[in-house]
Amino acid sequence: MKSLFEHGPSLRTRLLLALVVAGALMFLDHRLQTMQPVRSFLSTATAPVQYLAVLPEQIMDRLVYLATTRSALREDNQRLRDELLGLQMAVQRLNFLENENARLRQLLDSEVRAASRRMAAEVVSVATDPFSHQLVINKGYASGVYEGQPVLDNRGIVGQVVNVARTTARVLLISDQSHAISLRAERNDIRVIAQGTGDLNQLALNFIPHSTELQEGDVLVSSGLGGVFPEGYPVAQISVINRDERLQYAEVLATPFAELDRVRTLLLLWPADASEAPIYDEAEPDAEAAPEPLPPITQGVSDVD
Repeated sequence: MKSLFEHGPSLRTRLLLALVVAGALMFLDHRLQTMQPVRSFLSTATAPVQYLAVLPEQIMDRLVYLATTRSALREDNQRLRDELLGLQMAVQRLNFLENENARLRQLLDSEVRAASRRMAAEVVSVATDPFSHQLVINKGYASGVYEGQPVLDNRGIVGQVVNVARTTARVLLISDQSHAISLRAERNDIRVIAQGTGDLNQLALNFIPHSTELQEGDVLVSSGLGGVFPEGYPVAQISVINRDERLQYAEVLATPFAELDRVRTLLLLWPADASEAPIYDEAEPDAEAAPEPLPPITQGVSDVD
């Protein structure tokens, strides 16, 4: 009687056959890339399974991101509301102080200071000369810009206009070695002259006696002397005072408030008594156009006579 199940090759024979077939396939795939279509087919067939496997994780990450973003937006919104409230209160206080100051000046028969006219400008290029700290803005005499005009940003004084073309102007930064500006200490009204050092983050105060009452951390604002920069705008903060008696004067360094190496939007000021006035064009000048060439600066510029 015949057995219902035929005995096949032994396990050793099957293992040897499988190894031979695997080796042959590996050789053919390595030499002739015969298994590439099979791999592509298997990758295409298993792609939906892979997407489904990672889908829950992706959904969870997205929900966490949305929840975090909404929470951050709520916090930012609340913070901005608080800041706006504080700024509104500060503006009210400022208006009160301005009105009170105007009344006191009238009582003292003093001239009432009028508000400065202003206009925003964009930086279109920066001087490549490492020894000259200048930049070009997209406003020129067609917009009422004039030579010697003060230039500020949201932190403090940046410099002054030194050359004007029709649609562009060149600004000399306060850090340039040829620039000097008259300042006063906000704490005790000591007047000083700040000279550019060629370092965007450093100004030098010249001719400071060793007995000066200046201190590190003192805030320096424009003094209004020289008729270029209006009075009271922040310029720098004293960072180093070296009172070495072997030197004739104390070495005093100050750090500008304006971030001179990253300015983009600037503010041009027109004093109340200026003959020029800001002219707002209906169409803004093309910022992408190449600025008109301006002659190089050959003499030092200073608002101190």
